[in-house]
Amino acid sequence: MKKIVYLFIVFGLLTSCVSRKNQVIRQNILTLKDSYCKAPFKYNYTDKLPSYNSDSILTANKELKDIFSDQSILILNALDNLDEVHKIIELKKDSSLASQVQVLQLKTKINSKITIALTELDAVAAEFDCEGERVAQIGNYVDNLNSSRNNKLILYSIIAGAAASIAGGIVKDEGWSNAIDISGGVLGAGFGLATLNPKGKKVEFIHQRNLLRDIWREKLESPNFPPFIWYMYTEKKFSNREERSIIGNMKERWLHYQFDDNKDAADQSVIFSDGGFYRADDLHNRAAMLNQMQSATRTINQNINYLLLDLDKLIL
Repeated sequence: MKKIVYLFIVFGLLTSCVSRKNQVIRQNILTLKDSYCKAPFKYNYTDKLPSYNSDSILTANKELKDIFSDQSILILNALDNLDEVHKIIELKKDSSLASQVQVLQLKTKINSKITIALTELDAVAAEFDCEGERVAQIGNYVDNLNSSRNNKLILYSIIAGAAASIAGGIVKDEGWSNAIDISGGVLGAGFGLATLNPKGKKVEFIHQRNLLRDIWREKLESPNFPPFIWYMYTEKKFSNREERSIIGNMKERWLHYQFDDNKDAADQSVIFSDGGFYRADDLHNRAAMLNQMQSATRTINQNINYLLLDLDKLIL
């Protein structure tokens, strides 16, 4: 009898620890339901979008190709700086001090636009990074819920088996002893099978400002992104093979790796909605997708770097 008492004391201590752990987790989760990653106020960017007629732009500025790459010319057009570049080329023909001063003034104007573009890139990448961290915290929370649930079920299984074994040793009647052993085995097996829940628990996670939804739908414009950034995402000339845009390639990878090439499942996924009930796998997928977009956004800095190198050649 003492063994049974000790067994239940240990059981009570273990379950109380798990309960306290879950209570702490639930208190922390309240701070993660409202996004702290979005900007404190919404900036109204200009509605003017760069032209997507890249071939016409390159043809109209073919005299710049000796100095600038095609991508640099398109970026200058997106920043509305092509006129300044043409003026610099004309002024370079005159070696007077007045012309040199004008060249520096025009270059300052171009650099100002580039600086704004770089800060926009940093801001968007930072939001992707922050959202990815936020989702990872939610994912860890759900993982902890699933782990705690499984630990309790395993504990119940051990308790049931041990209690049946002890009770079977105490009861002298062979029939009752066998019945207790069988019942304990069945109960323990039931608790064990209950741990085999492939989907696990779920949690409500709301994100009305959903950057991934804009990426998935890939419209001509997005109110959640600066026009320059959205242009860089959606212009095919800035991708490696120029067959799809940056986010076109990203969507293809998502469809294959996150949704097993099931377009309907992707379109209906909670990931691209205002939010809802997430399971651990969905949360981990969302975190991975946000991190991938952060990396894709930062690679645009390479294009800006090449433009700056081209501009230096122009000024020299």
